[in-house]
Amino acid sequence: MPEKKLVIAVSGMPGAGKGVATQVAKQIGLPVLVLGDVIREETDRRGLEPTPKNIGNVMLQVRANEGPAVVAKRLLPKVEASTSPSIIVEGVRSLDEVAELRSKFEVLTVAIHASPRTRFQRLLSRNRSDDPQTWEVFCERDDRELKVGLGYVIALADRVLVNERTISELQSTFKRMLNELIAT
Repeated sequence: MPEKKLVIAVSGMPGAGKGVATQVAKQIGLPVLVLGDVIREETDRRGLEPTPKNIGNVMLQVRANEGPAVVAKRLLPKVEASTSPSIIVEGVRSLDEVAELRSKFEVLTVAIHASPRTRFQRLLSRNRSDDPQTWEVFCERDDRELKVGLGYVIALADRVLVNERTISELQSTFKRMLNELIAT
């Protein structure tokens, strides 16, 4: 039987606003664990530069070698170690990862959605080492994310937030939703 701990699993395509939204959770004292950090750590452990291609390849290789829920499995000890009754897990990419989390905890899924053009512009301005610098690389990344099952997680999310406006509007909406989810 799953623990009483509530995991709010946040998903969305790259650049949709997951990290911006989850900053609010940190501000109100909720722990935030990021699944992408598991892949970035694995990329670093392998001695690879954190480029979009390397991180994408590592993401696919790890899943191919250890199963589609491996990233969530690797994160479980950190979720279990948290003393908070509610925790945010950012960057859920497949229904297998959702199922892995649900095997141990109560899970609510939240999808953050934004159009491809909006997301591409955000990624260009964010300028993280693994962000695409061309439309072609952006489309390749989207395709890779969808192939691991991200579209299913978004389509079947318990809640969906559309993020086409300002950061403050997204954060305000996400904060209201968090307070509502935690209160239930």
